[in-house]
Amino acid sequence: MSSPAAGFPDLGEPWTARMKRVLLGRKRELQPNVFHKVSLIALLAWVGLGADGLSSSAYGPEEAFKTLGTHTYLAVGLALATAFTVLVISYAYSRIIEQFPLGGGGYVVASRLLGQKAGVVSGSALVVDYVLTISISIAAAGDAIFSFLPPGWTSAVLLGVLPVKLLVELAAIGFLILLNLRGVKESVIALAPLFMVFLISHAILIGGVIIGRLGDIPAVFAEVHQGFAQGLQAPPIGLGVAGMMAVFVRAYALGGGTYTGIEAVSNGLSIMREPKVQTGKRTMALMAVSLAVTAGGLILAYLLVHATPAPGRTMNAVLANQFAGGWAGIGALFVFVALLSEALLLIVAGQTGFIDGPRVMANMAVDSYMPHRFSQLSDRLTMSYGVLLIGGASLLALVYTGGNVTHLVVLYSINVFLTFSLSELAMCRFWVRERKKHPDWRKHISVHLVGLTLCVFILTVTVYEKFGEGGWVTLALTGGLIAGCFLIRRHYRRVHDKLRRLDGILTALPAGVAPPPAQSHDPAAPTAVLLVGGYSGLGIHSLLAVQRLFPGYFKNFVFVSVGVIDSASFVNVEA
Repeated sequence: MSSPAAGFPDLGEPWTARMKRVLLGRKRELQPNVFHKVSLIALLAWVGLGADGLSSSAYGPEEAFKTLGTHTYLAVGLALATAFTVLVISYAYSRIIEQFPLGGGGYVVASRLLGQKAGVVSGSALVVDYVLTISISIAAAGDAIFSFLPPGWTSAVLLGVLPVKLLVELAAIGFLILLNLRGVKESVIALAPLFMVFLISHAILIGGVIIGRLGDIPAVFAEVHQGFAQGLQAPPIGLGVAGMMAVFVRAYALGGGTYTGIEAVSNGLSIMREPKVQTGKRTMALMAVSLAVTAGGLILAYLLVHATPAPGRTMNAVLANQFAGGWAGIGALFVFVALLSEALLLIVAGQTGFIDGPRVMANMAVDSYMPHRFSQLSDRLTMSYGVLLIGGASLLALVYTGGNVTHLVVLYSINVFLTFSLSELAMCRFWVRERKKHPDWRKHISVHLVGLTLCVFILTVTVYEKFGEGGWVTLALTGGLIAGCFLIRRHYRRVHDKLRRLDGILTALPAGVAPPPAQSHDPAAPTAVLLVGGYSGLGIHSLLAVQRLFPGYFKNFVFVSVGVIDSASFVNVEA
């Protein structure tokens, strides 16, 4: 009998394989030090993961300040509350990093401490969150860039199909998909200069506004004191205590987009350089300080320059124009650089969704709540299935919302604070359970109790205020994904039950009375190699299928099993 492959000419490498190599690069060699080459030090991790949190200063403080309306005298308290919340949540997640050094973020924390069902809720919320991270970051970047361009460009439509702005945003997501299919370290290094431009330009902007108006600070604080005193008076002269608290609380909660990227560091520990805990905590500290200073500083800067919203322009664009618009020669250039750097940082933030989203899906895939292929690495050592799914979903979200940042930020914030709340609740349970082992457990749990209170408060107010304006959409999407995860889990259970029955048939076969006589083997004879997971009925079924398809051809059979070592370092799975 001829070989099964006989008669088929050698066609060489397919053109699709050549195209893949050109776009994505050659496969990485599986060397012992390969993870060291694709892992990140704290500074690069700050770029790749911390950018998600820092970029939220492009829209979070703006939403909070605009919600104050004419009651801008509350901005000082709002800035302090914003910075305080950033530091509390960041510190709480630093404690999570210590207890879960292999990462995994909200999904792993909730699964281990609250149970698998709570973990699926947290993980599903995270997956939707990272899809929206990409969409809102790119949409906000588009707003920042097009707010500097002539107004007609924003509404321009290409070939009567899609707005030019939306097409540019879709192309940006496509670029990030390609970049992440090549590998995470290459993408982070490529984006690092953009991150630094933002830091420098916004340090000049915020510092320049505050220093340049030091002489005006007494007058501004006098206005704040006068406004506060008037606001305390009963209506119709003022708001009264209850009314003032309501305005402040609403602004504080609806500015929750400011905190949306904080968890990214704990989710992305798997890509950090050893020692992971120290690297992760340093990264978290860098992000916390930079975000607290930037977000709080922007709110104070809005107050100092008496910034007011302008149609078609972001508040940061208004601030930059009031700060540097009058500079002869270089004023317009600085405004352009500040807005461009903001847009570029938002693109860097979109990168975070591609770093962390597939890793959350990998964790869920290992637990059979997602298809198992999502836990597999490509030949470029990336989770390509997760990258493609996250990227494709973000494209759909962008098209569905038309790139509307206001709509996207509502969807985004609800899922983020759902995960935050579950993580903080889980850590509270952890310290209650471990109180006998740690005499100082009250100190640790107090941080998480404060964080839990803040997160539940922001989540409740956001859902209440925005349920009819899109909040129901994110709840429905997350609920649908949760249901899908349980259906996938049920499918794998059924498959496992069938394999157990197949194994039972194998073990029920009567054993021979005596072993068969030894036979000589010809190594040169046709040999079939079967990849198996172990000695099971499925392997025997595969062997019989080969003999049935090629009767009498194969003389030797080799069974190969793959040993998985240290896979958690790549896909973020806790051992």
